[in-house]
Amino acid sequence: MPKSSVNSAPTPVDNLTPRGRKTRDALLDAARKVFETVGFLDTRVEQISEEAGVSYGTFYRYFESKDHVFGELSTRLFDDMHRREPAPAGLSPAARLIAANRSYYAAYRRNARMMAIVEQVATFNEEFRQLRHEHRRGLIDRTAQAIARWQREGLVRASLDPELAARAMSAMVDHTLYLWLIQGEDADEHALLETLDQMSVSALGLDPDDR
Repeated sequence: MPKSSVNSAPTPVDNLTPRGRKTRDALLDAARKVFETVGFLDTRVEQISEEAGVSYGTFYRYFESKDHVFGELSTRLFDDMHRREPAPAGLSPAARLIAANRSYYAAYRRNARMMAIVEQVATFNEEFRQLRHEHRRGLIDRTAQAIARWQREGLVRASLDPELAARAMSAMVDHTLYLWLIQGEDADEHALLETLDQMSVSALGLDPDDR
């Protein structure tokens, strides 16, 4: 991981002044733009600094390397992808599942260009592969907990393994969106998302009319 000799270590975020935080945020925004434009492998710190309108040395006041800034961007991306607003009271399990799915679809579309790069980097960089796994693990755990709760309430097939069901559903949704939004596979948006919703609800044995 190449570093600059300008600074021995980046300034901790908690120690930054408001101006320093603003500069750091500008570097993150610039890095995302450069990554999305030229890809991870072709991105250089010089390009990020230029895009942010700061000197090359300034970058290293805030980040150790290109990998460091990419890691933080990836964490922010996954936080956005997996964020859920509290569901309104009284929603049925099927409606809750569909609402969660639709929130994820919107986040995937919003972050599709960056997701494409994260998926690419995860194929050859063990650190980012683990990061991708950890964030996916959190989503699967949350889904598995919901499935287990619905099983206890007699709403979902008792024969299903909650974790395996969550993993299978996550893989189905992720790969479908990847092929559509990143690989450019042709699909009618409304029909595709409706189909994903219906398959998710049916896979758990929830009442498809209780939406």
